Amino acid sequence: MTFEEYTELKKKIDYHMDRYYNEDAPEISDYEYDQLMQELKKAEKENPEWVTPDSPSQKIGGTAKREAGVKVTHNVPMLSIEDVFDPEEVRAWVNKVQEMHPGAQFSVEQKIDGLSMSLRYRRKADGNGMELTLAETRGDGLIGEDVTTNALVIPDVKRSLDIDADYLELRGEVYMTHEDFDKFNEIQIRDGKKEAANPRNLAAGTLRQLDSAVTKERGLRMFIFNIQDGPAELMAGHADGMKALSDAGVPTVFHKKCATADEVIEVIDQIGEMRSELPFDIDGAVVKIDQVAYRNDFPSGSKYTSGHIAYKYPPEERVITMDEILIDVGRTGKLTFTGLFHDSETGKPARLCGTNVSRATLHNQDYINEMKIGIGGKYKLFKSGEIIPKLNGCVEEPAEVFTAPDRCPVCGEVLEREEDTADIRCINPACPAQLSRTIAYFTSLNCMNIMGLGDQLVEALITEGYLNNYADIYKLKEHRDELISKGTIGKEKNTDKLLNNIENSKSNEPARLLTALGIRNVGQRTAKTIMQHFKSIDELMSASAEQLQEIPDVGATTANDIVHFFANEGNKKIIEEFREAGLTMENPETEEGGSALAGLTIVVTGTLPTLGRKEATELIEKNGGKCTGSVSKKTSYLVAGEAAGSKLTKAQSLGIPVITEEELLNMIKQ
Repeated sequence: MTFEEYTELKKKIDYHMDRYYNEDAPEISDYEYDQLMQELKKAEKENPEWVTPDSPSQKIGGTAKREAGVKVTHNVPMLSIEDVFDPEEVRAWVNKVQEMHPGAQFSVEQKIDGLSMSLRYRRKADGNGMELTLAETRGDGLIGEDVTTNALVIPDVKRSLDIDADYLELRGEVYMTHEDFDKFNEIQIRDGKKEAANPRNLAAGTLRQLDSAVTKERGLRMFIFNIQDGPAELMAGHADGMKALSDAGVPTVFHKKCATADEVIEVIDQIGEMRSELPFDIDGAVVKIDQVAYRNDFPSGSKYTSGHIAYKYPPEERVITMDEILIDVGRTGKLTFTGLFHDSETGKPARLCGTNVSRATLHNQDYINEMKIGIGGKYKLFKSGEIIPKLNGCVEEPAEVFTAPDRCPVCGEVLEREEDTADIRCINPACPAQLSRTIAYFTSLNCMNIMGLGDQLVEALITEGYLNNYADIYKLKEHRDELISKGTIGKEKNTDKLLNNIENSKSNEPARLLTALGIRNVGQRTAKTIMQHFKSIDELMSASAEQLQEIPDVGATTANDIVHFFANEGNKKIIEEFREAGLTMENPETEEGGSALAGLTIVVTGTLPTLGRKEATELIEKNGGKCTGSVSKKTSYLVAGEAAGSKLTKAQSLGIPVITEEELLNMIKQ
C-alpha cells in the first residue's frame, strides 16, 4: 500500500465513523467497516512512521452532541474495545494473560449492539442507600452529554440502589428490542413517515430526544456490563461485582466466568448460537480479565480499554431458493426488483439475526445478470450490518436468468434504459403505478404544500376517477357538490377547507411548482437555484441543456433530465393546464441582490443574535452564495451562533473558517 492509498483509506474510515457514531446512519455493514479497519492496522503495522494521533486506529469515533443536554467530562474514560476476528487470536490473548498472571480468569459476555451510557450514583443525604445523580453518553470517550432526564424513563435504570457506598459508577449498553423496533416502524409506515434503519440507530436517536416522553414511549432498555468506579469489594473481581449488582436488582449483561482458553472459546460459541433467538441485537462477544487489578498490564492503545478484547462473529448466512421476482414502478418511473425466496433447507423463510427473511432487493438488471438470478436458482443470503438482507453469491444457477420486460408492467408503455446507467424507467407521466406517489409528492410540504391531501385521500380520488394527473387537483372544485354527497373528502366543512387549500397553493412561487413536478435530480434546493436564473417556468421550458449547465450545481445529467421532461408532450399539456388554472408561473419582481457571496458555500448553525435560520439562508442566497445544511470540505464558511454543536466541531476539524453573524453582514456590505 502506498502512502497516498493509506491516506485515502483513513479518509474513508473517518467518513464511515462519522456516519455510524455521529449521524446514526451507517452506510456499510459492521463487517465491512471491520475489514477496512483491519486493512488500516495492517498498513500501520508495516509502516509505523505513518501513524499520527488523528488516525482512526488511534481515536474513538463519536463526538458529544447537544440535542439532549450539556456536555459532561467523564470521570472514567469510556473507551472502545479492540476487535479480533479469529478464535485463535482469542486463544493467544488468553494465553498471554495467563503467562503473566497464571491465576487469571475471564468473563465472557454478550456484546450488545446499542450505545454506551454511564450512570453515576452517590450516597443519599439520609445515608440510606444511593441515588442516581447523572447519566452520560460516551461521546468521544472523554466528553459525553448529560441524558439523565431520558435515562430516568428507561425501566432498567434504577433511580436508587440498596448498596452501601459513597460513590458508584456503572457503564452499560442502551438498546432496543426487536419487538419495540418493529412497533415503531409499523407506526411510521401507518403515518407515511420514514422507517428507522435498525434498532441501534433508533436507540441512539431516542436517547438524545429533547422530550423524555418520546424516549419513554419508544421503550429503551439497558444492561450494565462494567463497574467503572466504586468500593474495593465491588472492584476486585468482575463477576463478583456483577453478581452484587444483580442481587441489588440491576439488570446485567449475560456473562460467564472462565478459567481456560478452551472455556472462553466454548462460551463465545455458545453466545454465537444464541444470536438468532435473542430479542435484541448483539455484534460480538466481549472477553475481559475478571481480576480488575490485572487489566492495566494489558493496554491496547489510547482508544481501547485495557484488559478487554471483543470477538466479532462473521455474518450469518443461509442458502435460499428464488421463488419469484416482483417488479415495481416507483414515483419517478424507475423499475425496482424484489426477490421472494425460501430457505433451501427448511422450506420456510430464512432465519437470520433473529428475524424471518423471505425477500431481498435485487437492485437492477446488471446486478441480476452478474448474480445469475432467476427462478429456482440457489444463493447465499446474509444480513448486511445484521439488518439488510443481501445475496452473497450463486450456489446453483437457475435454468434461465431473469430479464426485465420491454414494456411497463402497469401501463404497457415502452420502457427506456438510461444511458450509462443500469436504471430502466417508464417515462409515461400518466402511468397508474406512478400516479398516486406522483400526486402525493406534488402536494407535500416542500412542494405545493396542500394540507389535507394526503396519501389515502389521493388514492381514493384516483380510484373514483377524479385524478388522472396532478393538474386534475385544480379541477376538484368543479366536483364540489358531488364530493360532498359521496363523502369522499368528508362533510361540507372539510371539503371546502381542502378546496380552499388547493386554491391558495396557486400563489406558490414557481420554484415550488418546479420541485413538485418531480423531475429527476431536481429537488427543492436545485429548483430554487434554477428559478433564480429564469423569470418564469415558460422561460425555463425553452432553455437548452447548455444554458442550464451554466447554472452552478446543474450538471449535464440534471440539465438533460429537465430538457427531456419539458420536451414530453404530456408534460407540456399539464403545464398548460396549470397556466389555465391560474398557478403562478412567473417569479415576482424582487429587489436586486448583490454578488458579494458569489461562489461561496456557507453553512449556518446555532442561534444567531438577530437573524433566524430562514432569514440568514435567504440573505446568503440573495447575495449570490449557496447555503447548505451540512459541513464538508466544500464549505467556504460556517456562520456560528449560540449552541453551535457538532457542525462547529466538524468545521474546526476540517480547518473551515468560522465567522459570526456580524462578520457575515460585513462581508455583504463590502
